[in-house]
Amino acid sequence: MKTDFELKNDILEELSWLPNIDETQIGVTVNNGIATLTGIVSDLPKKTAIEDAIKSLAGVKAVAEAIKVKYGSSDKQSDIEIAKAAINALEWNASVPSEDIIVEVEDGRVYLTGELEWPYQKSFAKRTIEHLYGVKEVVNNIHLKPKATPHNVEQLIQKAFKRSANIDAKNIKVAVNNQTLTLSGTVHSIKEKDDAEIAAYNAPGINNVINQLQVDYYPMYL
Repeated sequence: MKTDFELKNDILEELSWLPNIDETQIGVTVNNGIATLTGIVSDLPKKTAIEDAIKSLAGVKAVAEAIKVKYGSSDKQSDIEIAKAAINALEWNASVPSEDIIVEVEDGRVYLTGELEWPYQKSFAKRTIEHLYGVKEVVNNIHLKPKATPHNVEQLIQKAFKRSANIDAKNIKVAVNNQTLTLSGTVHSIKEKDDAEIAAYNAPGINNVINQLQVDYYPMYL
């Protein structure tokens, strides 16, 4: 098991490896495997890239991310401009029924509400907005429409895990109660934990996922 000092060095090396990221602007502390990130970046995609990269590192149990997005005064977009750009982007995304989504913007933070049928549509809606200029954060409050849950949904999800190159299915347990699915067991990284949750949300009839997976790092070769 890696020490906090070793994990901090891994994180700093990963930050220096990321393109277009100034690692000197990011503060890193690690306590009992929990990484806390602070600092300032110039746009939301950079913040997302940092968070995703750190989550993929073996041994990091959780990420407390307090990085702020700060645009230059000459580059700042008004909330009205951001809202128009968000609505336009959603309309151009064929994977998202934009007419079912409500967009609100406050101080550069975009709030999405509405009701969609599929989890991937909810995810795509957020990703469509995240890369727009001037956006500091996207809060995705879109609800999913209730659907019938197949009787064999646990087996369907386990098969989806086994098909994935990013998920080690053998240590993951799946339990379904009505339209709520609970994941328990262990995974090797936060990224794998997130991937398992995304795969579970894509199961038919699942509207809520309780992710109780624990990150339990151990070397592949002892």
